[in-house]
Amino acid sequence: MKKGRKVLLWILGILVAIVIVVVVGLNVFLSNTKPIIRGELAVKVLNEDVQVVRDQDGVPHIKAQSDEDLYRAQGFVQAQDRLFQMDLARRQASGQLAEVVGKGALDTDKFFLTFSLRDAAEKSYAGYSDEAKQVLKWYTEGVNEFIDYAIEEGKLSYEFKLLGYEPREWSPIDSLAVGKFMAYDLGGNWSSLALRHWAINEFEQEKAEELFIIYPEDAPSIIEANLSNPVAVSGRFDAAILPNEFNGSNNWVVSGEKTASGMPLLADDPHLGLSTPSIWYQMHLESPSQNVSGVIFAGIPGIILGHNEEVAWGVTNVGPDVQDLYIETPNPDDRTKFMYEGKWEQAAIRKTNIKVKGEEDVPFEVLVTRHGPIISDVLFKEEDPSALFSMQWTALEPTLELQAILKMNKSSSWEEFESALEDFHAPAQNFVFAAKDGTIAYKANGRIPVRKTGDGQLPVPGDSNEFGWTGYVPYTELPKVVNPEEGFIATANNEVVDESYLYHITDFWAQSYRYERIAEVLASKSELTKEDMMTLQMDQKNLYAREFLASMVESVEKQDSDDKYNEVLNVLKKWDHVDDKDQSAPLVFHKWMKQLPKTMFKEQMPEDVYAMLPGKGNISDQLLRKGYKSEASAWLEEYGGVDKWVYDSFTIAINEIEEDFGKNEAKWKWGDYHQLTFDHPISGASPILGYFLNPKPVPIGGSNITVQAAGYKEDGSVNHGASWRFVADLADLSKAYHIVGPGQSGHIKSEWYHSQVRDWANGNYHTTVINGDIKDGFELILKAD
Repeated sequence: MKKGRKVLLWILGILVAIVIVVVVGLNVFLSNTKPIIRGELAVKVLNEDVQVVRDQDGVPHIKAQSDEDLYRAQGFVQAQDRLFQMDLARRQASGQLAEVVGKGALDTDKFFLTFSLRDAAEKSYAGYSDEAKQVLKWYTEGVNEFIDYAIEEGKLSYEFKLLGYEPREWSPIDSLAVGKFMAYDLGGNWSSLALRHWAINEFEQEKAEELFIIYPEDAPSIIEANLSNPVAVSGRFDAAILPNEFNGSNNWVVSGEKTASGMPLLADDPHLGLSTPSIWYQMHLESPSQNVSGVIFAGIPGIILGHNEEVAWGVTNVGPDVQDLYIETPNPDDRTKFMYEGKWEQAAIRKTNIKVKGEEDVPFEVLVTRHGPIISDVLFKEEDPSALFSMQWTALEPTLELQAILKMNKSSSWEEFESALEDFHAPAQNFVFAAKDGTIAYKANGRIPVRKTGDGQLPVPGDSNEFGWTGYVPYTELPKVVNPEEGFIATANNEVVDESYLYHITDFWAQSYRYERIAEVLASKSELTKEDMMTLQMDQKNLYAREFLASMVESVEKQDSDDKYNEVLNVLKKWDHVDDKDQSAPLVFHKWMKQLPKTMFKEQMPEDVYAMLPGKGNISDQLLRKGYKSEASAWLEEYGGVDKWVYDSFTIAINEIEEDFGKNEAKWKWGDYHQLTFDHPISGASPILGYFLNPKPVPIGGSNITVQAAGYKEDGSVNHGASWRFVADLADLSKAYHIVGPGQSGHIKSEWYHSQVRDWANGNYHTTVINGDIKDGFELILKAD
């Protein structure tokens, strides 16, 4: 037995030694691929040396003697910290993920090839000025310099090793394709049209009408066309690919008349997916012609949001109807031809071979009609549909966003900034602006279609010239406000025009609660400070509950004959309507509100159609308002009334909470369910990868309808919200205040990989300067060869 014990110990010792060797080897490998941030690096494409100082938060401050070297250095530094993210972004936008991921990404590639983002990027490039093309070239040279260096020196980040490939050269089209992907993420309404088309073919008019925000009663010909030419929707679209419905933002700007300093204040927090690394990369760029700081998407030159020495700016999503679906009739004898004005018209055929890792290439083609690509069934499955959807979209046309960004970076007044915006076409954004001369301004900027017929809520016939676009809302007539009497301007994806506005923007605005809370706070105070702006960005007051909760509690009390839920209802009655992570009431309220549309609609819709249903919250709100005002509603009447609907949803929500957190409501906490995550894109492949690549979840407050935006999945994980928080005080534009969760670096060994997770949760801002020396910075000199 002693001998057996010795053998066992010997085997265990060997295993421990192997584990130690593997861990040490892995650590050495990861450390070796960590970006160099001190000392000197030779960069052959530079004309002169460039200084790169990373501050204590990992923000690179790049100082060059020319714009030429500045943009080359920007490309090099972005690639140091975010090359894998950049490569995935261009591959997704271009339909090239399967080449490195495998056949699991094939459908995603087909989707994005059909949506034609790279094709649109190529068309856009031709329209850019020589100056803008030169910037793209300089930036590309910097990225490729790092790619060559990393391959030669074995410094490609670990993700490339895990997936077993090396990145190809970067190109100017790659940068523009990444920009087009952001237009996709922020400018989509095609799925809403497809869902409404399905609804009017499946339900009687009264029920279909209530699934619209505003039913298009003045367009009977359009409705008839949708009824006469049904296009398959269920089973055709993967809802997982759709942009998050809550992609939006908060922004506001305050006049010096309402501030302690007498100078404007500006705040912005774009709401996008929360991931590792952040969608944003914060930078400071300085040359003799510019000194600008803020954030940019990794893969693109310049600064898209931020400030320079004279002005500051931020955006929210306008969310206009910029995608129209056309019901196309294919020729039964030649599926590449479609009916138009009584004749069969040949569609353009764009052929490609999709590369698939470990397998043969997959031939694929996209048909493009006069309106745009066929998106509903490009594979022509066996059922041979008699009608298909094509899509027209502003972002598929040549656009010049980068050109606008480069001009914005060097603007010093509202007049210069507004002139730059004329090139910013897609996605349409609500820009707020402040200048040191005291000007505050707002503009809903971008291409917004003007239609011959209809309001963009339903697909229209593709075989007639009676439908389509006549152009865009004239630039001079886009919504604009300069120096308003109220002393502030705020947007939160809310309705920005009233009925007097001459043009249609959309009927599907975000729920108004974030805007109402921002306006409520700004209107009620004077002597505002930058600290007030930061506090407001972290505000958790729930105006949704203030509108509906009392009535909903009464509905439960009417149905709860046994007083079974008295204790839970008392918790809700005493609640201060703050989505605090340590309170139980927010958990009950939000689970309840999420259950309402499930209870009403889910059993009457295929699973994928329900997932595509736009504005579930808006539609539920409309039904609640109708029910509590005793107005007619086909859905409520069929269900049995508002009280029964609200009560049934409540009981389901409470049962789910009790299953997860026990029956003692005193121990329930919003933060036990509602937890912040920043998941890495490859972490889902393995729990081990998830353990190492993702930060530990953090209980947080807020929700999808509070100013502190924190949208969440069914399991409670917070995966959507303020991807960047920014506050600028125009009294001192030598610095500004930021949070970029989870951190600056995309490298797991970097101290800035997850350094801002707690900052994001707690509202701890870091100060970034644009003038003067960086204290305790990490200096790297990029040496011209």
